Amino acid sequence: MHKTLKAATARPPQAQLASQQRCFDHFRRRYNTERPHEALGDATPASCYAPSPRPFPPPPLAPLVYPGHSEHRLVSRNGGIRWKNRWVNASHLFAELEIGFEEIDDGLWNVFFGPVWLGRFHEELGRIVDQLGRPIRRQGDNHKGRNYNKVLPIT
Repeated sequence: MHKTLKAATARPPQAQLASQQRCFDHFRRRYNTERPHEALGDATPASCYAPSPRPFPPPPLAPLVYPGHSEHRLVSRNGGIRWKNRWVNASHLFAELEIGFEEIDDGLWNVFFGPVWLGRFHEELGRIVDQLGRPIRRQGDNHKGRNYNKVLPIT
């Protein structure tokens, strides 16, 4: 199927995205409504398709609940938070979502996304570390020339 699709739509490619999309739409329409398929007994996919009678609404997400004594921060679109006028990278995966910080010692915080423990935040370093105490996953210097090879104790 992919070889047929490529030959019919992308060899040669169209000069404009809109005209390329029209090629794909024409192929899809022909593939599903006109072209017989041997696996379907020479019927077309459109003739065999029946939409499900059961509605499929998206499940509502339960709101994230954090303990009353914890700090909450909204992660920005680029994956970071502000902590005492300092930029802390959380993860772009949590963009526009709230994460919670629960203090366990002076300058040491457990970080949660809802009930899921993400790691520990060390205020001194300004970094969230993983379960092994590694501030970063790769070895070497970052863009500011600091070397973060030191492993911190979890305690």
